[in-house]
Amino acid sequence: MRIAVDAMGGDHAPSIVVDGAVAAARHLDAEVLLVGPTSEIERALASHADWQTLGITVVEAPDVIGMSEAPGAALRRKPRASIRVAAELVARKDASALVSVGHTGATVMAAHAAFGMVNGVDRPALAATIPTRGRPAVLLDAGANVECRPQHLLQFGVMGSVVARVAFGVDQPRVGLLSIGEEETKGNELTRDAHQLLKAAPINFIGNIEGREIYSGVADVVVCDGFTGNVVLKTSEGLVETVESLLGDELRGTFSSQVGYLLSRRAFRRFRRRLDYSEYGGAALIGVAGLTIVGHGRSSAKAVRNAIAMAYRFASTDFVHRVEHEIGAAALTR
Repeated sequence: MRIAVDAMGGDHAPSIVVDGAVAAARHLDAEVLLVGPTSEIERALASHADWQTLGITVVEAPDVIGMSEAPGAALRRKPRASIRVAAELVARKDASALVSVGHTGATVMAAHAAFGMVNGVDRPALAATIPTRGRPAVLLDAGANVECRPQHLLQFGVMGSVVARVAFGVDQPRVGLLSIGEEETKGNELTRDAHQLLKAAPINFIGNIEGREIYSGVADVVVCDGFTGNVVLKTSEGLVETVESLLGDELRGTFSSQVGYLLSRRAFRRFRRRLDYSEYGGAALIGVAGLTIVGHGRSSAKAVRNAIAMAYRFASTDFVHRVEHEIGAAALTR
């Protein structure tokens, strides 16, 4: 199996991306294709003496799309951008999956152009893994679509159910629609109409859930439009960072609290691991007819490694074809 990685994506490319790719190559039975300017990638690889024995290949792509560029214009101006070349490798079947922690808009557009859409799906969606009190859950859309129609949220619910089954082994994923109240009459026109479509769909729809319930574990799949989903994720990241900072201040505050921390270090490490987005790697871009994992622009080497591992796991389970089958079974027409 080969995984194509946009080595120039993200805030700290290519060094962090290369470090994560090398770590993944050491532990996976897969070849990693690092796509970008050869000289820059090889400079980053130089600190890893064993990289040539790990099944890592550098694929030349001279252009790079910056995080602040308008994705549509940049992709047109730069036909040999690293994200486009990486997507083309998957489209030609030279790789099984695409991984990028770069510009989300450019990744979505490049994947859409290279792969096309799964039959019966109008819009792709980013399916992000979120922690709950029990097992992890899936939130989508996490930012691929700022504006949605009710039919799109229906498709997100069906596709999110597939992600929950493949990623977490949930037989009958509980699908909840994010709204401002549990009653089906609550919310705006989008959520009210989507509620009726989801209620009639062949999925385990449990109705509306409120923001306070997202992390409770009441739902295995949380459905919302991309604008709302992205705000939820970014707010959650900020809250986690603030809680960790405040907790650190308190633990350093007195001698007794420092002793308490020393006695509870293992529990605190588990706590941090459950909340750390890098543990999950990235979000699957579902709905496109090619496997794509999109990571956070601030991804660490650990997050890149886990994003590649997620791509490997999903490719091993024939994820895209499973999505297509489920959409067909649900008879979701355009």
